[in-house]
Amino acid sequence: MKTRYSYFCPCPRGLEAALAEELNEIGQINKTLHVHTQVPGGVHCSGELSDAYRINLYSRIASRCLLRMAHSGYINENDIYDLTLEQPWEDWFGYHHTIRVDVTGIKCPLKSLEFATLKIKDAICDRFRDQFTQRPSVDTKMPDMRIVGFLDARNFTVYLDTSGEALFKRGWRLETGDAPLRENLAAGLLRTAGWKPGIPLLDPMCGSGTILIEAAQMLAGIPPGLHREFAFEKFGSFDQEEWQAIKDQVKLTHIPEVPSIFGSDISGDAIVMTRNNLNKAGIKFEVPLKQIEAQEIKAPTDAPGILLTNPPYGERIGVRGDGSLEPDDLARDFFSSFSTTLKQRFTGWSVFLFTADLGLPKFLRLKESRKTPFFNGALECRLFRFDMVAGFNRREEAKPKSDA
Repeated sequence: MKTRYSYFCPCPRGLEAALAEELNEIGQINKTLHVHTQVPGGVHCSGELSDAYRINLYSRIASRCLLRMAHSGYINENDIYDLTLEQPWEDWFGYHHTIRVDVTGIKCPLKSLEFATLKIKDAICDRFRDQFTQRPSVDTKMPDMRIVGFLDARNFTVYLDTSGEALFKRGWRLETGDAPLRENLAAGLLRTAGWKPGIPLLDPMCGSGTILIEAAQMLAGIPPGLHREFAFEKFGSFDQEEWQAIKDQVKLTHIPEVPSIFGSDISGDAIVMTRNNLNKAGIKFEVPLKQIEAQEIKAPTDAPGILLTNPPYGERIGVRGDGSLEPDDLARDFFSSFSTTLKQRFTGWSVFLFTADLGLPKFLRLKESRKTPFFNGALECRLFRFDMVAGFNRREEAKPKSDA
């Protein structure tokens, strides 16, 4: 019987339920992955080592897949050192590998997380030195192995990162625009919006194309981790044949004959970036892209679909705006025009706008049907949903001019 391990998969805050749903889907492949509790910032699960391979290959929403080495109560830094020292690190990697240690805490009573980080590093190095007279070196930029400590008010957990580079780094991004969405956040927004392959999708302010590329890879059946490397490939217990067999199970879907994913942006440079990134991401089918202002767009299909975008704010709105206007006036003009376009041309569509501007519905003069809280890093955001029902525009025209 194969050994089972406990895992923690962190994710952007607000996407815990979406990640749990995704992990349950991954668990259907081999029936050995079990999803447990959701906590703020991630999901606990358990399974065989091969399940960590699958999570890294298939998860679009997780930031990492962390394997739990130990969990215990603590009083001071010496307890942290002792528990770390007891773990069989040599079973997982060698002294020739480089390491990095990161520690986070919630309501942790210790004075310094940096000192706790140092104690974990010392314990790992001391264990190797005691056994082999040599110890791993520290590399904070490109380590072979990442060790993660988590401290709350009473308990200490130490993890070994199976992912290496964060999972949102898919390996396709050549170029980025201003403040691009992380790939796993874009994937989570698509899931939260209810988009599935085959439903028309439009991003009218696509930037470097992150939302479009995540959707296109889902449509093509390309797992996000198919073309990158992971830390678990350097584990002492790594099974190359099993990993290859898991990758061989990937089933790419047929190229669609009729486009269903569409993008546009005011910036020609953004369109070029998106096209280059689509090519690097292995998308072989057409994703129609237009250089056009968001206020001028039209529905790209007869059938209604989903419009999902991360609208610009501040200076980005003013790419072709009136430089004499104050930022708030510029935003008000932009979103007023965009709102009119949505009402006139997108009847039947579900519109999702992801923004840190919590007053956006006021600018649009629309009442959201749902707002979902998220965090983009430390920035509090909302995913606003607007259902564009028939009659929106007639109601607007019926208003007195002074209210318009």
